[in-house]
Amino acid sequence: MNYIEVKLNINPEFSDIFMAELGEIGYETFTEEAEGLNAYITEDLFSEENLDEIMERYLAMTPISYSYSTLEKKNWNEEWEKNYEPILAANGRVRVRANFHEPDPSIQYELLINPKMSFGTGHHETTSMVLSLQMEIDHQAKKVLDVGCGTGILAIFASKLGASEVAGFDIEEWAAENSRENVQLNDCDNIVIRQGTIEDEPADQYDIILANINRNILMRDIPKYVEFMKAAPSKLIVSGFYQHDIEDIEKVANESGLTKTHTENKNNWAAVIFERK
Repeated sequence: MNYIEVKLNINPEFSDIFMAELGEIGYETFTEEAEGLNAYITEDLFSEENLDEIMERYLAMTPISYSYSTLEKKNWNEEWEKNYEPILAANGRVRVRANFHEPDPSIQYELLINPKMSFGTGHHETTSMVLSLQMEIDHQAKKVLDVGCGTGILAIFASKLGASEVAGFDIEEWAAENSRENVQLNDCDNIVIRQGTIEDEPADQYDIILANINRNILMRDIPKYVEFMKAAPSKLIVSGFYQHDIEDIEKVANESGLTKTHTENKNNWAAVIFERK
């Protein structure tokens, strides 16, 4: 199946809103660019009419323009190999590489992540910040839930840090499949990956919940995440939003019985640790 790439020229402050809106009509993946946002959807689900309807709702609020093109099927692993290098996170203590990169035994933790498509390679600031925050939390013998797991990178790191049980889920089939592949690649036999949303998750209680998604989904679903958190001192690590969104995220978290304990910022992006009271 080919993908359609839609290039949106918008004010960066509206990126989260458009990701949420487009996600509702089938767009799977987004990359934020200097001039706006790139969005990706399978060719069979693409509708210019649906896209125009969303644009019209926001024309009075911000300048908007877009263009789109078809991405032919290709070997994305080969493309990634040509264009990406391993990344370091957590002050050099974590290295994320693909299996075609040489291992580095001097690094404390190496995570093997092969992308199923060109997206979700773990190079975004929010991913590196969550990895860093995970290093600050005791995972030993803890139960962990990875919300919107993507490539499975955060779930895999939780397992490497000593978690006893890890569950992850993603609404997209390709992401769930990719997570399972990467789980096997990292020999993490204590991770279970499901396709679906938080509404589909079986009732359970977790010590740590990881949610690197976007502002609108977090604002909507944080109260639901709390239902899956054990009594104090269980923790929720969230990212996928800008620094100026922290106040709104914190308000929802506070109303749900959570307290902010740590914040990290990188290139205007933010990640926050909340703890259950």
